[in-house]
Amino acid sequence: MTPADTRHGLYPHLLAPLDLGFTQLRNRVLMGSMHTGLEDGRDLGKLAAYFRERAEGGVGLMVTGGFAPNIAGWAKPFAGTLSTSGAARRHQIVTKAVHQAGGKIALQILHTGRYAYHPLAVAPSAIKSPISPFKPFELSARGVERQIRAFVNCAVKAREAGYDGVEIMGSEGYFINQFLAKHTNHRDDAWGGDYSQRMRLPLEIVARTREAVGSDFILIYRLSMIDLVPGGSSWDEVVTLGKAVAQGGASIINTGIGWHEARVPTIATSVPRAAFAWVTKKMKAEFATAGITTPLVTSNRINTPEVAEQLLADGSADMVSMARPLLADPAFVNKAAEGRAEDINTCIACNQACLDHIFVNKLTSCLVNPRACHETELVYHPLTDSGAPKKRIAIVGAGPAGATAAAIAAERGHEVHLFEAAGDIGGQLNLAKQVPGKEEFHEMLRYLRRRIDTTGVRLHLNTRACAEDLLAYDVVVVATGVVPRDPKIAGQDDARVMSYVDVLQGTKPVGRKVAIVGAGGIGFDVAEFLTSEGHSTALDLPAWLAEWGVADPAQAAGGLAPQGPQPPASTREVTLLQRKRGKLGDKLGKTTGWIHRAALKMKRVRMEGGVNYERIGEHPEGAGRRAGWGLAITRGEGRADPQWLDCDTVVLCAGQISQRSVFDELQARGRIPGQDLHLIGGAFEAGELDAKRAIDQAARLAARL
Repeated sequence: MTPADTRHGLYPHLLAPLDLGFTQLRNRVLMGSMHTGLEDGRDLGKLAAYFRERAEGGVGLMVTGGFAPNIAGWAKPFAGTLSTSGAARRHQIVTKAVHQAGGKIALQILHTGRYAYHPLAVAPSAIKSPISPFKPFELSARGVERQIRAFVNCAVKAREAGYDGVEIMGSEGYFINQFLAKHTNHRDDAWGGDYSQRMRLPLEIVARTREAVGSDFILIYRLSMIDLVPGGSSWDEVVTLGKAVAQGGASIINTGIGWHEARVPTIATSVPRAAFAWVTKKMKAEFATAGITTPLVTSNRINTPEVAEQLLADGSADMVSMARPLLADPAFVNKAAEGRAEDINTCIACNQACLDHIFVNKLTSCLVNPRACHETELVYHPLTDSGAPKKRIAIVGAGPAGATAAAIAAERGHEVHLFEAAGDIGGQLNLAKQVPGKEEFHEMLRYLRRRIDTTGVRLHLNTRACAEDLLAYDVVVVATGVVPRDPKIAGQDDARVMSYVDVLQGTKPVGRKVAIVGAGGIGFDVAEFLTSEGHSTALDLPAWLAEWGVADPAQAAGGLAPQGPQPPASTREVTLLQRKRGKLGDKLGKTTGWIHRAALKMKRVRMEGGVNYERIGEHPEGAGRRAGWGLAITRGEGRADPQWLDCDTVVLCAGQISQRSVFDELQARGRIPGQDLHLIGGAFEAGELDAKRAIDQAARLAARL
């Protein structure tokens, strides 16, 4: 960095421009590719609005979600494709919107190969993926050539559409990756066998693409730095490919981490921040030794400007990739540049409204920012613009729903009073933040507090509003959340029985043997809390790498430790139970549920479904068991003699019910002329404690008040 870069204030490395020779990026922030669902279909107007807002927010270079180069490369039937001049013309609405906002944008060319969710999938070998229902067709040598030409044609059409560049997706286990790895490439022709032949495909694609688009067009190659699958590439192979791609015409090399079928979490909230930056730094050292100056981008779990700045300052990379953080806050870069990092709406890596949506064919959004991908329909118009009258609004309950509604309504110009019976805002978030691996919820609370402070909400803590207090307001919004549901088990009044609230707040001591009644999200959280015993690997990178069996790829091909995962030992014996038959945690997040189940399995948590809770208390001696205390359960509908689970503590996590007494009181009084009454969040619907639904509901209500 030159001395002149100090003009960039707190983040001199992050905000410094990057010169690519033929063009300059205004800073070191790459908005990484993320499929949103807006890419599919012919109308790209909403996609244009989505990217315009992030270009206006200061991002240096954005990359679209993946567009297939042909039908074979589709992620699913009729997925976004760019292969014709007609399609290129339709994309011009996107590129013009970005350029008008002063930004730059590249189109990602994504061929899914065997990961495709359609029967026309093709791959180097006819080997079915564990995450797709279709076995791919093995390509002939001529078929391989057709796919290469499709990549090149897609890049040419991207330039025709006005894009500043393309990203060739060579990681995450997609088509190109499948040629590189032995376990997915069993070919014996010129495209298989020795690594020098397996790597021909990406090198041909890069070389021919560069020749077709010219030297003044950004060409990003997404390189899988660590595969995290058995039979993955060795470090020597990754380095060889990285150097060859850099020398073969790539303008930038981006980092890909793990195949989609990998059994190691890579972007969930329990993954430490910047958990894989060390891999990019390792490649940067290899490039430096070879005299290669092609910029390298590091990625995964970089969600604050402080983390990003540190990675650039310590030489881990030349740019940082952030995708979900720019869903959470499109103005991330501008806020950092203005010294307003405390105003950034931080991504908590929950995946609930982004990746979980995409994997069930729903439009992406963001739990902490419901406007993401809904920019044209969810607009917070100031009252001065809309001509709507200013109202006195009372919001009861300062959990995520109430706090969100209050901040948006106040920002629009209403007089908002927010009543909270507790001494702080946040509601159930104050429990969630205690769970190891969910520390990011502290950031969510920080942002909500900041929004309340800066928008002028009149906050009344330690104030339990009753119906009488609310009669003078034009609008009353009840967001009083939930309370634990009473499972009504005989003997549950024993002092050794407690609710999840007692456990997560640490108000009661918990014994060594624990039975958890209820295996929803809270039951899993409590099991994680109890077996972690105060130690969170999300805050300890070496411990997290050991827990999940991640190794230096120079020591173990694919980056998987030969000894496997080594989770921290727990002194507790925990049994997680549910009444419903079947797999526990089946309603957990689509992309994160497997992580929670795997983590508890590694900690030897016993899980059992299809049980009835008969009673809690003292049990007699018998069947090799001493007399003692515990939980009696039966299985099935026969109600046979109960089996006793010896335990020291029983924790009740049997769901929640809505807390809506204030709403019911107001309704019972009869409608007051001119007063609007609304019920939102957990008070409206308690099922699964869905913060995503609650915040979205609150935002949409506040937008129309």
